[in-house]
Amino acid sequence: MARIKYIYNTETCQYERVSISAWDVALNLLGFLTVALMIAIGILLVFNRYFESPKEIVLRKENEELKLHYDILNHEMTDVQHMLENLKERDDNVYRLIFEADPIPASIRIAGAGGSNKYKDLLNKDLIQEDLIIDDFNRLDKLKRQMYIQTKSYDEIIDLALHKEEMLAAIPAIQPINNKELTRLASGFGLRIHPIYKIKKMHTGLDFSAPRGTPIYATGAGKVKKAQNSYRKTGYGNQVEIDHGFGYVTKYAHMQMITVKKGQEIKRGDLIGYVGSTGGSTAPHCHYEIIKDGKKIDPIQFIIQDVTDEEYQKLLDLASRENQSLG
Repeated sequence: MARIKYIYNTETCQYERVSISAWDVALNLLGFLTVALMIAIGILLVFNRYFESPKEIVLRKENEELKLHYDILNHEMTDVQHMLENLKERDDNVYRLIFEADPIPASIRIAGAGGSNKYKDLLNKDLIQEDLIIDDFNRLDKLKRQMYIQTKSYDEIIDLALHKEEMLAAIPAIQPINNKELTRLASGFGLRIHPIYKIKKMHTGLDFSAPRGTPIYATGAGKVKKAQNSYRKTGYGNQVEIDHGFGYVTKYAHMQMITVKKGQEIKRGDLIGYVGSTGGSTAPHCHYEIIKDGKKIDPIQFIIQDVTDEEYQKLLDLASRENQSLG
């Protein structure tokens, strides 16, 4: 039963019954519902803040796992990058140095990226972590390209290694005449007094003085490129050139007699002719040159076989004297 309310009227000094209209009831009910709704929203907010639904728990766990895997992936990519850097350094500074191969240019090793639309499909998906994902794809692509370049480099190194024995046999490594006493080296590579003009001119080889008829030997394996007799009183006179491959050519000049023919295959130590004094020579000797990739270089650097360290130092001292060449 509803409670009846009274109100004291000061004018009549009597209690009067309060009449409640339907509007008052509606307003009271609306106020109650508003307060109840606010309380419910507050409770819901507090609950959502401090308590997770089963779905949210699953999603949060998945996000944590994805972040963990992402961090691991980033760490692994960094480790692979470091390993690749070590491989590149060893490739350029060890393997290629051993086999006398030029380092791979940095511009090639950088391995530039592909076109600007490479990740168009990903960009069209409006990913929340778009920059993060694109950055990872870029890193992976770059690693793959650099690793491909490195594998091609190792293919080249393997090919060089397979030919190493052949290269070691071909590269000039001995003196062109018998010089056990180390007394035959008369003039070295560099500026020397010309025997005829008596001025300093570039001497592009080594002069080994020896009696006429002293045997001359090939300093490395190869094929005879030139076997030329000359009757001129200037120049190299009778000469032999041997192509050793790998960019190396040797020249033997002022010979008395040639014992090989053009195109003939020879080995290191094979007889190719005899010492003479033909062409512009002023005394019997063997003028010996080494040409690498078309450029004449100092042959003294290549006399490494059948000499001790002390004997090589003596040859080096003799070659460095600025005396007169023999032609």
